[in-house]
Amino acid sequence: MKKRVVITGLGAVTPIGNDVSSMWQNMMKGTNGIGMITLFDPSTSKVKVAAEVKHLDPSKYLDERSAAKLDRVIVLGVMAASEAYEDAGLDPQSVDPYRFGTFVTSGIGGLNSIWSESQVATSRGLDRVSPHFITNAIINLVGGNISMRFKAKGPNLPVVTACSASTNSIGEAFRYIRDGYLDVAFAGGSESSINALGIAGFAVMRALHSGDNPAQASMPFDKKRSGFVMGEGAGVLILEEFDHAKARGAKIYAELVGYGSTSDAFHVTAPDETAEGISKCMELALQDANIQPKDVDYINAHGTSTPLNDRIETLGIKKVFGPHAYALNVSSTKGMTGHMLGATGAVESIACVLALVNQTVPQTITTSELGPECDLNYTLGKPVKRKVNYALNINLGFGGQNAALIFKR
Repeated sequence: MKKRVVITGLGAVTPIGNDVSSMWQNMMKGTNGIGMITLFDPSTSKVKVAAEVKHLDPSKYLDERSAAKLDRVIVLGVMAASEAYEDAGLDPQSVDPYRFGTFVTSGIGGLNSIWSESQVATSRGLDRVSPHFITNAIINLVGGNISMRFKAKGPNLPVVTACSASTNSIGEAFRYIRDGYLDVAFAGGSESSINALGIAGFAVMRALHSGDNPAQASMPFDKKRSGFVMGEGAGVLILEEFDHAKARGAKIYAELVGYGSTSDAFHVTAPDETAEGISKCMELALQDANIQPKDVDYINAHGTSTPLNDRIETLGIKKVFGPHAYALNVSSTKGMTGHMLGATGAVESIACVLALVNQTVPQTITTSELGPECDLNYTLGKPVKRKVNYALNINLGFGGQNAALIFKR
């Protein structure tokens, strides 16, 4: 018999707050976490704005020496996982370590280390590259550091699917617990790619917004949208088998009930114009949750502020939800956080969970004039209090990746 899977802990480090409580409060205020780039000198770059994590202080969870030797992507991931672990009230006696998994990923991994150490190799010689380079660069060491810190000896499986990576990682952790292989899992993602190489790579693809006004940078579904804004951060959820959580008296935020994943098999960067892949992904999540489209009250959309994504995602929602697409609330929180790549699905899943807890839908900020074919209720301007029994999170990634999760109140 399939097990029920619940969320018992949340952790986040984001451009609008370095813990879950601060993030949610700022989300409700419509705080814009986008600003001028400070993590490197952008004077020779066409791209001047990004959504950086601000006033980062790892000292609550990491000693100074550990924080200094780890890539920023690992630091962010460990911080979010530590908050989630504490929030869940876990301790070594409350869980069998071999039934405690780690599904924390990244879209790119330690790009800061890749960039800095390549410069060292070029300017100072190959033998001057840091011995920590490889362990800072590879993606599984985000989860690896988390698993070592908390003695989670079950599988450490980061699912690497670009910007849907943490959504897929949460979904796969969900299946491991639901099918009885694990009792508890860290699930989510971390990303830190705001450096000269990361920005340049996306800029030459014409994927990034190139203006210098943070208030009009990330504008999901707006007529003037012109590309996404690079963000950074981390989000981690503690997923737990229901009876296991109940037996230890854990608080339960919500239940995870559905997961869908598909590939467009169409293009390396562009979504399929027919929205077939994203539609099928949402349909699979609904079937997995055993609910009807009319049961969904809120969709946290991928909503990247790129011309193609927002139009095709809107089409996909309309194809799946029919007339109900206009009755539910949709929003993109990327207007506040920017696009956190492999961490975005985890942070947006946390937003869905908190929407269920607080019966409040976060808004889409900065958007004012909807673009052609973007005609849904995108929750513009301010959060909306309403009944939210089911919330759906959808994320897409380069390579045609699609992933959807459904959370239940």
